[in-house]
Amino acid sequence: MNKIIVGLGEILWDVFPERKVLGGAPANFAYHVSQFGFDGYAVSAIGDDELGQDILMSLEDKGLKYLLEKTGFPTGTVDVKVNKRGIPEYNIHKNVAWDNIPFSEKTGELARITEAVSFGSLAQRSLVSRKSIKQFLGAMPQGSLKIFDINLRQNFYTKEVIHESLEWANMLKINDEEVVVLADLYGWKGHNEQDICKEILAQYKLDIVILTKGIEGSFVFTRKEASFQHTPKVHVADTVGAGDSFTAAFVSSYLNGDRIVDAHQLAVEVSAYVCTQHGAMPLLPDAYRELFNK
Repeated sequence: MNKIIVGLGEILWDVFPERKVLGGAPANFAYHVSQFGFDGYAVSAIGDDELGQDILMSLEDKGLKYLLEKTGFPTGTVDVKVNKRGIPEYNIHKNVAWDNIPFSEKTGELARITEAVSFGSLAQRSLVSRKSIKQFLGAMPQGSLKIFDINLRQNFYTKEVIHESLEWANMLKINDEEVVVLADLYGWKGHNEQDICKEILAQYKLDIVILTKGIEGSFVFTRKEASFQHTPKVHVADTVGAGDSFTAAFVSSYLNGDRIVDAHQLAVEVSAYVCTQHGAMPLLPDAYRELFNK
């Protein structure tokens, strides 16, 4: 399991009223794939400040590999409030380190040996990071897996960014709220969610589209099959990072050669467990990780 899998984009501190928790969808993804035995890497940028040093220490404690360039911008933070239903609301600070990810020689070397990468729209709100993400994707080996975890936040996206990202990707992860946004941007109003996912699959060179719908379940669409799984009923601590763990578990199982339906089932179980924990990077129970040691 020495395949290198990268989470590329934002890394930051989710700042709750009572604590701060390491986060950012790409970093969450990288951490969870590393729990399944892959070489997970968080690739981003931090500030030359105390919060940046805290990120390095936290990643060391978690045993997660990283390539984090230091910049002259402050380390990213997000103010998070969790509502009564356990759903997070975000205030994402601008002009921070992960808005300015450089494409260094080391970054290029890592890209050339990366088996799979997850990237989103948020880090592409700045031209600097967007250019670096595009360079990373272009430097990856032919046949590698490029997952666009669309991750629409606030107003930090455009149709151009979404379109180009879908052109680069061969897998899309999207949720039910984001599907509504795409329907509006692409003029698909009146279409149901499943039809929109199938339209995206047909219009772009994607192999897989994953649609998550919270407590209403989730779908995985390929050109030949569709899988639906119910969401387990659990006591929700918060849903921060649940979608990232879903993507990581699915990708880990998929790269392990498992069937789509089996990868989907594992993703559902893992993300449900993450919902029962506080923060986006809980240690997974051995039962999930041992599936890869058979």
